[in-house]
Amino acid sequence: MAEKSAHPSVSTDVERAPGPLASDLGSTTIADQVVSKIAGIATREVNGVHAIGGGAARAFGAIRERIPGGSTNYSQGVQVEVGSVECAVDVEFIAEYGAAIADVAEAVRQNIASSIQRMTGLHVVEVNVAVTDVHLQGEQDEEPATEPAEARVH
Repeated sequence: MAEKSAHPSVSTDVERAPGPLASDLGSTTIADQVVSKIAGIATREVNGVHAIGGGAARAFGAIRERIPGGSTNYSQGVQVEVGSVECAVDVEFIAEYGAAIADVAEAVRQNIASSIQRMTGLHVVEVNVAVTDVHLQGEQDEEPATEPAEARVH
């Protein structure tokens, strides 16, 4: 009984032959969030990647990090589909100006695939990369701070 997959190459069939996550003693299930976090960290490790995610995701992430006790969302800009033995990844990022974007994208694909394979044993069937912007040196990452408005009531 297979689920319908957004990535046709990812089999989510739970009745597959045992893979590296199953043994005679039981099976291991890896949550989508785990794979997503691994992919996000692997993307950040590549030279030429400035930030991960589109504008809205990055803005929300910046707000979340400013909240006391808030943390970095390593899954920001990453979507995954995880089956019983394989997975697919979609990642979007902003490249540094001057970096060879095709080379950066390929390095991101390779680092994501090898990190996921090494850490989870899942076979990565595809890594789709979307470069959403180019960061220029001196360009601000966030919205410029606005001066507080003068008090109207004293």
